[in-house]
Amino acid sequence: MNFTSFHLSTPFGTRLIRRAAVGTLFFLMGLSFASWASRIPNIQQALGLSDTQLGGVLLALPAGLMLSLPFSGWLITKIGSRRVVTLAVALYAVTLVSLGLAQSTVQLMAFLFVFGFAGNMANISVNTQAVGVEAMYGRSIMASFHGLWSLAGFTGATIGTIMIGAGVVPYQHFAFILFFALAALAVASRYILPDEAGEKSDAPLFARPDKTLLTLGIVAFCSMICEGAMFDWSGVYFRKVVMADPAWIGAGYTAFMSTMALGRFLADWFTSRFGLKRTLQLSGLLIASGLLISVLMPYLGPSIVGFFLVGFGVSSVVPLVYSAAGKSTTMSPGVALAAVSTIGFLGFLIGPPLIGLVAGATSLRISFSIIAAMGLCVALVGGRVK
Repeated sequence: MNFTSFHLSTPFGTRLIRRAAVGTLFFLMGLSFASWASRIPNIQQALGLSDTQLGGVLLALPAGLMLSLPFSGWLITKIGSRRVVTLAVALYAVTLVSLGLAQSTVQLMAFLFVFGFAGNMANISVNTQAVGVEAMYGRSIMASFHGLWSLAGFTGATIGTIMIGAGVVPYQHFAFILFFALAALAVASRYILPDEAGEKSDAPLFARPDKTLLTLGIVAFCSMICEGAMFDWSGVYFRKVVMADPAWIGAGYTAFMSTMALGRFLADWFTSRFGLKRTLQLSGLLIASGLLISVLMPYLGPSIVGFFLVGFGVSSVVPLVYSAAGKSTTMSPGVALAAVSTIGFLGFLIGPPLIGLVAGATSLRISFSIIAAMGLCVALVGGRVK
């Protein structure tokens, strides 16, 4: 079934059920990832890993993620996004329990590789589903799906804090998440969109993006450099540059995450009213201005305000880029999303080490100035998106 065949004549109840089902899958993915992230210190301690060793181990996750990118799009064209997302979300949750059961560094790396592979298969296929639901509504709703992922991140972190406080070991915590995920998946998978397999069964495993998809990929690349920097370096920036009290070191990350989640629930309305180009341009300017405020006024108050702005700026870029890529006329939604995601995730992987290299040679403030320039690139290149 071609997603472009969906239109507003679809009954409202059907649209609402499809949207809720796909939104549930986004939530389950965010919950699984946040559950893992909340227990990393416990697993590090249990395996006796140093910070350096942990850094090396964690590389297994993006390795699995990157390897799955071209394969995911190809598989969706073969068997459809419905089957892929159902299997991938289930595997993602099952592998989560394996991470808690790892008894050695080698086992943990192997499980993390599978976790990354399954997670990105779920990511590409669920976004393919979201493109189809968006077509049913005839307006932008993609960002709200990603908002549910962010909301699940807060939920997962809260559950993790409770589990740690109660002395629950990681694998038991993860088994609880697995039980919930499989139960929710069993219900949601009945109501997601029908398979669209077979439209382009001869689709290649590797697809070269056209000019439009390449432009979207560059926008995603620049934005995800900024996003990766916030995830990995916000705490360090507040400790070393802002020199915040220990209780306030996490304030920048919290500010960023809160507005990124909120912005995703507002972005669809803004995009429907002002259009994709203006939304991307504003997003890039918010990223750049927020980072520059933090660089030029490295004090607690201004830096928190700056990180608030960065969160708003980053929030809508990737969802909107995915939405536009899914409407490609040159390849199927799954392959188009995989092509754009491949370019975008390179930025996510390059950003954090780039900051470290530049900071080592100069300073963190110079590093963040370079990241601010990436925000300007989002605005400039986003203005060229058709």
